Amino acid sequence: MGADLAVVVVLSLIGLLGFAVSFEDATYLLAGIGGLVVGIGAAIAAHLLRLNALLTIGLAIVGYFLLGTAFAVPQQGILAVIPTIESLTSIVIGPVFGWADIVTLQAPVFLPDYVTAVPYSSAWLVGLVSGTLAVRWLPRKRRTPGRAALLLIGPVLLYLASVLLGTEEPYLAGARGVGFAALALVWLGWRHRTTDALPGGAARTLVLRKAAGIAIVTAGAVTVAAIVGTLLAPPEDDRFVLREEVEPPFVPVDFSSPLAGYREYTKLLVDTPLFTVTGLQPEQTMRIATMDSYDGVLWNVAGAQEQIDGSGSFSLVGRRIPDPPLLTAGETVSLEVRVSGYDDVWLPSLGYPTEISFKDEATQERVGDLRYNPATGTAALTSGVRQGVSYELEAVLQEVPGDDALEGVPTASVQLATVSTIPDVVAARATEYSADSASPIEQLRNIEVSLQTQGFLSHGTASDQVPSLAGHGADRMEDLFTRSQMIGDEEQYASAFALMARSLGYPARVVMGFAPDVPEDGGPIDVTGDDVTAWVEVPFEGVGWVPFYPTPEQTDVPQDQNPKPKTEPQPQVRQPPRTQTDQDDLISPVEIDDSDKDDEQPFELPGWVVALGLSVLIPATLLLLPMLVIALLKAARLRRRREAARGDIAVAGAWEELVDRYSELGIDVGSRTTRMRQAGELESRLERPAGLATLARSTDDAVFSGRDVPQAEAEKVWSEALVAVEAARESVSRLRRILSRYRLRAAQRWTHRVSTVAESAAKARRKDASGGGS
Repeated sequence: MGADLAVVVVLSLIGLLGFAVSFEDATYLLAGIGGLVVGIGAAIAAHLLRLNALLTIGLAIVGYFLLGTAFAVPQQGILAVIPTIESLTSIVIGPVFGWADIVTLQAPVFLPDYVTAVPYSSAWLVGLVSGTLAVRWLPRKRRTPGRAALLLIGPVLLYLASVLLGTEEPYLAGARGVGFAALALVWLGWRHRTTDALPGGAARTLVLRKAAGIAIVTAGAVTVAAIVGTLLAPPEDDRFVLREEVEPPFVPVDFSSPLAGYREYTKLLVDTPLFTVTGLQPEQTMRIATMDSYDGVLWNVAGAQEQIDGSGSFSLVGRRIPDPPLLTAGETVSLEVRVSGYDDVWLPSLGYPTEISFKDEATQERVGDLRYNPATGTAALTSGVRQGVSYELEAVLQEVPGDDALEGVPTASVQLATVSTIPDVVAARATEYSADSASPIEQLRNIEVSLQTQGFLSHGTASDQVPSLAGHGADRMEDLFTRSQMIGDEEQYASAFALMARSLGYPARVVMGFAPDVPEDGGPIDVTGDDVTAWVEVPFEGVGWVPFYPTPEQTDVPQDQNPKPKTEPQPQVRQPPRTQTDQDDLISPVEIDDSDKDDEQPFELPGWVVALGLSVLIPATLLLLPMLVIALLKAARLRRRREAARGDIAVAGAWEELVDRYSELGIDVGSRTTRMRQAGELESRLERPAGLATLARSTDDAVFSGRDVPQAEAEKVWSEALVAVEAARESVSRLRRILSRYRLRAAQRWTHRVSTVAESAAKARRKDASGGGS
């Protein structure tokens, strides 16, 4: 028993090590070891105290809650040991929601704290079940590798769980897999004992041969597995883990394009304080969104299904944030932000955040809504960033080298969402502006300078010298380059630059943010709508994303030098009276076909119906499916015994069925004894007599007499046995009757073997008697 438990513990620890890639430190291992200790300890204590199944489960649950704080969430307990409401809540909700957080949080997992309850509860369950099998079930059975292999189910499931909940970069996959397989094979081979009936010398010789055989087979299996695994192992990108199959619920394309609301800041919120930032340095710009998808109408944040490492790949993160895939780290900065008039899902940030900590209590409760894209440095709070939100941010800035250092450096190979529409005039101007340069940085810089020097800035407000249309669709881009003067603001120039870069084959994305005038001391400053800006970033190999600012600063648009023709006065003409339909006449009629649109949509069940149905069907399936399977097995067992070929065997089967049914009701049935003694023991445990002594005598007579038992007599014995079973069911509690539906007793065949021996002896006597008579 001790060796069996030791093997279970070691194999479970090998499985638990797979969680290392999902956690920041070794707290998961402490939780897993604690779960094993609690589970196995409960199994051993229940065995020593001779507790039944319900009391064993109750004892294990008490240990789970009593010791869970110390092992799983010590930071939430009093003195790291005494449970609190918070710690008890964590070890309750951890097994329910923790697995989902593991597969959606960006590994390694930092928050929430209850995630460590996943390895704790998993190891606790494995320890309880495997420990119970090792100390109660396995010693009573004949020692065979098949039965012993049942102890490996728990550790194997724990190993698979660590793989599925891990990442594409496994933790010591080869060493753990080989060690797990080798130990399991050695233990299974050693568990099959065949030396009990041999004398001492022969037993020792057989043990040595067996040990040598196990060692040879295990070494061969490990060698073959290592070679085949090395040759056939898939690359890390093809490794199946659940986190790669689960897409976080945040879908950026469900929200309007941030760049589409650019003029709202410059017109409606120009003097409105949006948020207060402390720690920002001069010439530093804050980012709110990064867009790399263009459909001819809008630049937007692409969905995660469209590309791999672009702007749409958001994932749920904790307080700390993973490193970006392409970055030359520069200065590290810290900011404090307090939101006032800003209202959106995009979280204002700087550079590439490494840690975000919410300070207000209301937002701390919504920390699970935080999503982050490490490739773009963009953070979003799906429940909204609005007045009252306060947070601290630590970030690392991109080190931007000079143009001389970028000379000859190619742009990085980055997979972005495709740009579906680039107007011909935009592509032509890109070729024109970059014609005299060869390297990527020279071409992009020439385009930037051309836009800055040939264009003019106008937000289209009343204070601007000339009007400027909003938008950045394909028609607005054509208008920007086909009019006599290029007129627009950051929205148009950033969009134009990105499209021109894309037309030359360079990956480019549009970034929207704020560039306030910051004092030298980095003190608090109110950011308003007038500080909104947009720019473009292009990645360079081994460097990172380099920003470009193509928007011109010149606002004095030169007037047209052609004199306007003088107007000649016209005679006054009486105008017709104004009608009520004048405004409607200015609008071209558009026919909209909305016939029976609602009828074309398929019927969908309301969400609450689906939730209610699942909440009922899933528990019902878990409760009823095992009962149905066991009921079918019992029916097959009864039919096999009752339809035996000979009457004496059918009668013996009736008694075996009775004994099994009593055992399933929780009534102890002695084994390796006579039917009369079994009948006496069973009668003493029933509230009222069931006629078991008479039934036992009838069975012994049919089995031991050696006569041919007619079918009618066998059916009579079966009827009496089933009546006795029903009497026993009525004498026990309702709970025991319910539990009996989940029990399937492996019948003791000893009485039947005795019957068979007695029958053979009786037939031999009849044969001798008939021979002597002749």
